[in-house]
Amino acid sequence: MFNPEFIQAQSTKYLFPETPGMVSYTYRKSFQKDVAATLDTLKGLGITDMEFSNLFNKSAAELRKLLDARNIKCSSMGVNYDVLMNKTQEVAQNAKTLGAQYVRVANIPHSGIFKLEDARKAVKDFNSVGKELKEKHNLIFVYHNHGFEFQPYQNGTLFDYLLKNTNPQYVSFELDILWAFHPGHDPAKLLNTYGDRFKLMHLKDLRKGVKSDLTGHTSPENDVALGAGQINIPEVLKAAKKAGIKHYYIEDESSLKSVQVPKSIAYLKRLTY
Repeated sequence: MFNPEFIQAQSTKYLFPETPGMVSYTYRKSFQKDVAATLDTLKGLGITDMEFSNLFNKSAAELRKLLDARNIKCSSMGVNYDVLMNKTQEVAQNAKTLGAQYVRVANIPHSGIFKLEDARKAVKDFNSVGKELKEKHNLIFVYHNHGFEFQPYQNGTLFDYLLKNTNPQYVSFELDILWAFHPGHDPAKLLNTYGDRFKLMHLKDLRKGVKSDLTGHTSPENDVALGAGQINIPEVLKAAKKAGIKHYYIEDESSLKSVQVPKSIAYLKRLTY
């Protein structure tokens, strides 16, 4: 029997058919109390891919065991800039123990406004540590933007400087779409401009009415469920697909994450071309 609804369902192309990954920072307070129970909560949401920025008082081996028991993988491990530069071997070993392919840094030390000299030092450090991670440990280094890097420079920004002066063989990037939009830039345009320099993405949205600035700071309560804020999520995802983003992670820093994360997942799953 002809069923038009079945035909329509079969022909529908979903923009984001899979369940996204999750940044551990979203559930930081829960992880601090009970890692196993928090992983059970995430598994219940359909999460099978994680980016950890903290071991939450576990060894990497202990955390890996908890992940494996739930068929959850850790694809990326975030660390502090200074820790990466000073304890590279330890960081690499922890990443490999967790099963991560990527090692991520989300800040560049600087005082006051981010300056060219800060960017130059970061370029040198990133090229060096990225080479070591790649050649000695077969890991990929990624830098995660945090808003302050978009200070004007020449015909672009210091974020452009970071992208253009780091070695693509050793340095990749994780695009946090809120921290591209908050300083006044279009994350979809960045993806279209720099393509596969971006390997990972943080999916988050900015509350309507929040004004742009270059501080790299805004209240965690300005994180809202995807699709409820200012960012054109469908356009970003189309550009991300074209750029070849490998892993997407929801990050929601707000106190309402228990309500907003399920809404964000549901929103992504119903987006169509």
